Amino acid sequence: MSETPLGRFCWYELLTTDLDGAQDFYRGVVGWETGAWQGEGPPYITWNNNGTPIGGVMELPPNARAGGVPPHWLPYISTPDVDATAEKAARLGGTVHHRMELPEIGRLAVLADPGGAVFTAYEPSDATPGHDGPPAVGECSWHELISADWEAAWSFYSDLFGWEKTTQMDMGGHGIYQMYGRNGKEFGGMMTRTEDMPPPCWFLYMSVPDVHASVKVIEDLGGTIVTPPLKIPGESGHILHGIDPQGAGFALHSM
Repeated sequence: MSETPLGRFCWYELLTTDLDGAQDFYRGVVGWETGAWQGEGPPYITWNNNGTPIGGVMELPPNARAGGVPPHWLPYISTPDVDATAEKAARLGGTVHHRMELPEIGRLAVLADPGGAVFTAYEPSDATPGHDGPPAVGECSWHELISADWEAAWSFYSDLFGWEKTTQMDMGGHGIYQMYGRNGKEFGGMMTRTEDMPPPCWFLYMSVPDVHASVKVIEDLGGTIVTPPLKIPGESGHILHGIDPQGAGFALHSM
């Protein structure tokens, strides 16, 4: 039997219009190192956190640009059987955009949930990246779904990946914020978008030592602060939301 877990966030990929500019930005803001992937195909750069690869960055494909797809982050979620996951996603009302196999890397399927948020189901050929422990500085610490309908999204993802509800927060005019996780670990939250939010998408939070200190770095490197640092309700941490110089949204989190 495969040891690949079902439902772990395991890789984080940025599709951008400027490989060099994106590397400069996130190396400065998050502190990642970068390395060139030696495989075949278009240039692929890995994001390394203290020497451990945790994601990658590549050019946004020309057909995606032509179709109006902006630069964006794409989470990979592990599965022991990517074909079964893709077929189940389609039965649950999702969309299968693309499937491919990468030698020595594994098999993947780019999918969209019923509301249109895109993610990748990934069946690695070897050990699954990531871990189930608390996120370290430089890792993605929170995975937020901006959905067309959080309850419909919850039905889809919980059935597909076996995620479990954890806590819930009423945000007043912004509705319910539903937290979720797996095997006792909280992964993130999901909410129904309002008119001032982007279309349905996954929003990734990177852990840094101090989001307040990150503001100047972001602005000096050409990024934009969308939401200045604010305290997480009921916790000691702080978050901020931003847009990188190429237009991809991101968030930072510090404890």
